[in-house]
Amino acid sequence: MEGPGRVKATVIGLSAVLMWATLGVFGAGSGQVPPFLLNALCFGISGALALLWLAVSGKLALLRQPIGVWAFGTLGLFGFHFFYFTAIRNAPPVEANLINYTWPLLIVLFSAFLPGEKLRVHHILGTILGLAGAALLITGGDGIQFSGGSALGYGAAIASSLFWSSYSVLSRRLGSVPTEAVAGFCLMTALLSALCHVALEETVWPAAPLEWASVLALALFPVGLAFFTWDIGVKRGDIQVLGAAAYSAPLLSTLLLIAFGFGALTLSVGIACLAITLGAVIAAKDMVFGQRVQKASS
Repeated sequence: MEGPGRVKATVIGLSAVLMWATLGVFGAGSGQVPPFLLNALCFGISGALALLWLAVSGKLALLRQPIGVWAFGTLGLFGFHFFYFTAIRNAPPVEANLINYTWPLLIVLFSAFLPGEKLRVHHILGTILGLAGAALLITGGDGIQFSGGSALGYGAAIASSLFWSSYSVLSRRLGSVPTEAVAGFCLMTALLSALCHVALEETVWPAAPLEWASVLALALFPVGLAFFTWDIGVKRGDIQVLGAAAYSAPLLSTLLLIAFGFGALTLSVGIACLAITLGAVIAAKDMVFGQRVQKASS
């Protein structure tokens, strides 16, 4: 049975998944800005706003963390994005995305090594259903063909998945580190992204007010607030539920793109919707139905 604090933290963590679902729409609206520059802009804005909030609220001291904590947080955020961008540059995007999106499954599996966590059959079943739905969504029902990509691209996709799943699970071990420290991780990620942009990309700035607005929206929510709420969720919430529910992000992103005219509702999208939703419900069985049983028996 879960205490109310655990349930609340899980709900807060799930808000990150909802925000990540807007990546497709806001990313499309940001124009032709190259990925590392977009990363630098978004993490720079979100980190600066968080820093300003900490200064106003008198909490700047929370940024004083051991060097190991800074390295862990920066490697988690920057490492994931660095390897993801490397993957989609050197492997077909469909395959790269599919490999990358094994991170929710890995979160559920890795959580078995955390003290106080029990990995049950319904957690695994729910997450596999979510993975199947995400695979159908990403491939459009056309099957998976690993061809035409380099070993570097596929290796980077695996690394991106390992980086984010490991960061999410190991964050539970750093439960004493305040969530406010994520502001520092964002700023360091912005700096490293800017260096990668200078070394690897040609500069293309947002070309219109709508594109700048999309960049700001990305910085405020999916590449900003989402990392703070995810930190709360993985440290204090039900990490298996969060892992399984993360598969709803590509689904919701696809539905938003369809709603804004960037795609069409197909049979494969409908089946993926059912699989991901069912998988999330199965994985969350203990949290959702356990609470009802507890109330009914009291």
